[in-house]
Amino acid sequence: MPRQADAFGTLATLVSALYATARVASRNVGLAVTLSILAGLSCLQVMALLRAPAAWLPHAITVTLPAGDSIILGQRELAAPQTDRNHLSLRRDASGSWLLRNLSTSNHVVLLRDGAEQRMGSVAMQNLQRFQIDGAVFDIRAANADQVTFTRDGHEWRYDGATLYRDGRQQANCPESPLASKALAAWNGIMPLTIVRPLTFGGNLYCDNRLGLAQVTPGAAQISRINGRLLLSAGNPDGDRTAVLVTGAGKQTDLRKQEASLEGVNAIVVGHTRFQISASGNQLTLQPSRHVKLFAEPELKQPEQVNWQWQQRALWSSGHANTLWIGIALCVVCSGVSAVARQAAATTSWAAKVAGGSNLLATAGMLALGLIALTAQRAGYAPAAACSMLLAASALLLWISLPGRLTLATAAGAVLLATGLLAQLELGLGAPESSWLRYYQKSAAMLAIGAGLGGLLRLWAQHQAARGIHLQQRTIEWILALFAAVALTALAAQVLWGDETGVFDLQPVELAKLALTALTAHCLALRFHWHSGPQRLVDHGARWLQLIGPALLFLALLGLALVQVDDFSPLILLLVWSTGMGLAYAIAAGNRLLSAVLVGGALLAVGAVVYLRVVGTDDLIRWGFYADRFLVWLNPAEHPHTGQQLLLGARAIGDGGWLGADHWFGLRALGQTAGSVVQIPAVQDDFAASFFVNRHGLLGGLLLWAVQAAFLTGIVFAAMQAYHGGAAARHFRQAWLGRFRYFALCGGGAFVLAHFLLSWGTNLAIFPIMGQPMSFLSAGGSHLLFFLCPLLTFVAISTEGV
Repeated sequence: MPRQADAFGTLATLVSALYATARVASRNVGLAVTLSILAGLSCLQVMALLRAPAAWLPHAITVTLPAGDSIILGQRELAAPQTDRNHLSLRRDASGSWLLRNLSTSNHVVLLRDGAEQRMGSVAMQNLQRFQIDGAVFDIRAANADQVTFTRDGHEWRYDGATLYRDGRQQANCPESPLASKALAAWNGIMPLTIVRPLTFGGNLYCDNRLGLAQVTPGAAQISRINGRLLLSAGNPDGDRTAVLVTGAGKQTDLRKQEASLEGVNAIVVGHTRFQISASGNQLTLQPSRHVKLFAEPELKQPEQVNWQWQQRALWSSGHANTLWIGIALCVVCSGVSAVARQAAATTSWAAKVAGGSNLLATAGMLALGLIALTAQRAGYAPAAACSMLLAASALLLWISLPGRLTLATAAGAVLLATGLLAQLELGLGAPESSWLRYYQKSAAMLAIGAGLGGLLRLWAQHQAARGIHLQQRTIEWILALFAAVALTALAAQVLWGDETGVFDLQPVELAKLALTALTAHCLALRFHWHSGPQRLVDHGARWLQLIGPALLFLALLGLALVQVDDFSPLILLLVWSTGMGLAYAIAAGNRLLSAVLVGGALLAVGAVVYLRVVGTDDLIRWGFYADRFLVWLNPAEHPHTGQQLLLGARAIGDGGWLGADHWFGLRALGQTAGSVVQIPAVQDDFAASFFVNRHGLLGGLLLWAVQAAFLTGIVFAAMQAYHGGAAARHFRQAWLGRFRYFALCGGGAFVLAHFLLSWGTNLAIFPIMGQPMSFLSAGGSHLLFFLCPLLTFVAISTEGV
């Protein structure tokens, strides 16, 4: 096929560039070994694509109904895995108009009209005069997009999207409210900029944002601010769908039986599947995208009113995104030309210029390709898996071929990236629905963006160093301050408009971890130049606050943001990072007492984990939410619902054994179905290690541990090299730069170590269930782009002596 010919043509170009780079690597054993490993992992990805069986999905679903007829559609008819068996009621009235009703008690249906969203089972408060929840009648006095005021039984209630007021007073906190909830309630009560919190109906308590109704299940109805409007909804996923009657425009409607006209509707979202809609006469055509079920054969018996048009899953062709093949080929050619030209650069000036220009074109092109691939995926035109594979391989090749010394940390990081991409591709090909490949495609695009940005930064740093140009100390401090401000703004956006999964499909916490490390490294680096500053006690104290204040303030704000997450893993991350930074400071300062205290505290924590794991106690239950995590960890069989991840992960690891589920380290299972492993919640993220061990065995896991240990060892070596360079420097800037690199590398390595510990501990049931991705292996786009790629860039620059 022509598309496959383009793919193999680009693959041939990549092989040619690899050959040119291999000629350069022949004189460098470390580079040769690294390239060999990367080539082997890339070949495994190619084998997985070639061995993937054909998979089919519906391109269009046509429903034919005469006027006055109706049909019930569900998971089978819609090919939507996250839907109920009977999810939608679709009918045509006597005039021929199409009407839709949501039958599900737990999943919402969203209608999209020209970009505006309408959630089925909900209504805007400003359009109502009265609403009734299971017999309790509320009269609306005033309502607009910002707030609503209603009365019942002589009481006046006012809700502004964040706080519920009873007769003009904010309600007291509920008895079981956590500290974070109390803090948010206090903030909303006194600050003009409030944080959105829903108002729930039901239960027997009048507290916080709860309006109690006798004999009504808590959460059976709620009012919340969605897309700038206050909407009344008939229940939520955690509550029963109690009868909710609304009166507006002289008509009464039961939200549970709400029907909506499809006139003007462009698309609907059912479960997690999006359908483009077009109506023509007695036919309604639904075009599914995202989360579409895959079938081995294009045959499935459907009701006579439903007709499917089949299409085969495309792994090599990507429609509009096929132009990426040309860009990838050009970037690969530039990388190969640069590798060859650098060999003649020592004797020929034009060769040096060619190498520099090729490097610049390759890095800028890789950045542009990554942005195009990510934008295309967000727009619904994701590149094919083969295109993403070559994009990621080209990014790794570019990263290795950039001028500079290849260090252990850089080589191990590239191998870990390639291993993670292989695991994500295997998971995407083995899952029974179309959306799983998006994790692999997103990671490839993020890697290309990170490699492009990092490569440009490395080239700029080398250019500045060659000319003897350095940033002024004040400029560096302003850059760090701006970095901290951006990170804090992103965290505030998550608190105001996001949730614990992030905001705008991003995780600001990853950027905040990097900013926190950089700020603290700067403060500690200046701390070692303490005695050359002012001698007066007043100035001395002011300088202390200037140095340590930003880091402490940022740490406090970051901790406040992380407390809102229903999981203590961010606090563990901060604890490990703080211990690592404290140990780095103790080593640099020669403080043996502090080192002993920190090491002793770490050993004590390990002993506590071992004690709880072996002994355990049911007395933990009185400690509240966090104790539940420990009880699930200690006795997962007694908590089958909340311990589902742990039990399924343990079963997957057990099925993998030492040699993998196929007894061939996963080689025979390349590209094949993943089986029941995909049923593990967050298997692409928190439990990626369980899938990896299931597919490649415990021996494969041990090899992965070895590469992870090599990466951390490489960071430690680079940090110690920077420290010794700073200690031997006689100029203030060089001394500060050496210490800054030392502390920044230690802080970044501590965060990576914490991710490794938490993820392996969670998957192997060493620690209680805590949601953190495993660096390099998990499909964490924000973690890859905002933390790992900058860390690898900083490692590369720090080891080049810039």
